[in-house]
Amino acid sequence: MFVKKSRGPRTAHMADGSILTLADLPEVGMRWVARRKAIVVAAVKYGLLSKDDVIKRYDLSEEEFDTWAHMIERHGRDALKITQLQKFKQP
Repeated sequence: MFVKKSRGPRTAHMADGSILTLADLPEVGMRWVARRKAIVVAAVKYGLLSKDDVIKRYDLSEEEFDTWAHMIERHGRDALKITQLQKFKQP
């Protein structure tokens, strides 16, 4: 098996003891669901990728990524679900 060389770490140890790897990241161009958004935010939070790398890789705006991170921090992963958007929306 060929392992592609990359800058930076290949794994990150998360607070719950699980390990996040580059292979766990969603493919570029996939449909965004709450689980995939949470994985990308965790990758930045635990140092697997930088925020700039994620923004470039997934063609996100800085505001969009910051919103995801804020919603997870404040309300948890469920706040990223489209069906729950009105429940967690700021007045």
